[in-house]
Amino acid sequence: MAATAMLESERPVIHRLPQHKYIDAVRWLPPLSTFDRFAVLAAFDTDSGSSSIEIHSLNPNPLSLQPHSSFSSSSRVSSLRASQFLQKTVVAASTAAGSLHILFSDPADATFESEVSMPEEEGLHSVPGSCVDLMDGGVECVTVGEDGRVNLVSIGNSNLSRDRLFDSGGLVSYTAAKWASPMEFATGGYGFSLQWWDKRKPGGPVSQFKANWDQKFTAGIVHSIDIHPSRKHTCLAGGSLGTVFAWDLRWQQQPIILSGAEVQSISESEVWEVQYDRCIKSSATSTRILPAMICSEDGILAVIEQGEEPIELLAEPCAINGFDIDRHNPSDVICSLEWEAVAILTRR
Repeated sequence: MAATAMLESERPVIHRLPQHKYIDAVRWLPPLSTFDRFAVLAAFDTDSGSSSIEIHSLNPNPLSLQPHSSFSSSSRVSSLRASQFLQKTVVAASTAAGSLHILFSDPADATFESEVSMPEEEGLHSVPGSCVDLMDGGVECVTVGEDGRVNLVSIGNSNLSRDRLFDSGGLVSYTAAKWASPMEFATGGYGFSLQWWDKRKPGGPVSQFKANWDQKFTAGIVHSIDIHPSRKHTCLAGGSLGTVFAWDLRWQQQPIILSGAEVQSISESEVWEVQYDRCIKSSATSTRILPAMICSEDGILAVIEQGEEPIELLAEPCAINGFDIDRHNPSDVICSLEWEAVAILTRR
């Protein structure tokens, strides 16, 4: 699908900032003040084989990322989230080895001041490829993995406590997770499947969706999920073959396809991340799916909206592994590029 052409005055200002490490994930940190801005990066040094979680400060003139604080991860980070709890910034990172790190940063200067971990030998996950989502408020996170385990981890000042909500024994694999409320969350996995969970109803998901709109898509994988706080009944998912779709819990088995399948896509590769685009205003009463931003294996960062031509924001010669939209200033987007770089876009 051809992207909508943008006027020169509408094109985002793009800054590509080379790094000396492979950037696996990026997130904006909640702002400490009007003038100070920080991002957290999950980095992997290909020369030494070491992994780290790093806070970088954003310097405006000229725009650059300056290393500010660092923590050595036990293994390569597979998923990264950040939130705020009691005036502290909380960073949650799951790793390829199945461990979990929870980092607390000093509210005065955005440096890591303490950390609690659940190492791989504690059996949080038995195979690589775990994913974490941190509840807004930072008191609990959900971790899922390809081993079929769904864990709830409560965060204390000096320890983590785990409750295994479900274990499929490997019969079902989970690759993505997203909180919808303090009691509910969604997961996604192979076959473009989605599951809805309620902590008050243990024993398994309370609702499930399986892709059956096109047989060739049944082997696809959900890589990312987002849920808008104003429409928690609608789960947005992105995954294989450029596919982006929404699952409305009110119409259980009828997906709303935004990209892929019957709807031609701006990308035909893996959609690594999807987020609702809070920069574009839509009517809260509208029945249409809210606009979303995606990034892909073939280097596309774009905005897609139901029934509209996609808007291409960035096209790179390498994969865009992930991105984050600044909640407090949604015109700003930070992306991790496969070729050891970070890109920062400011939309006009």
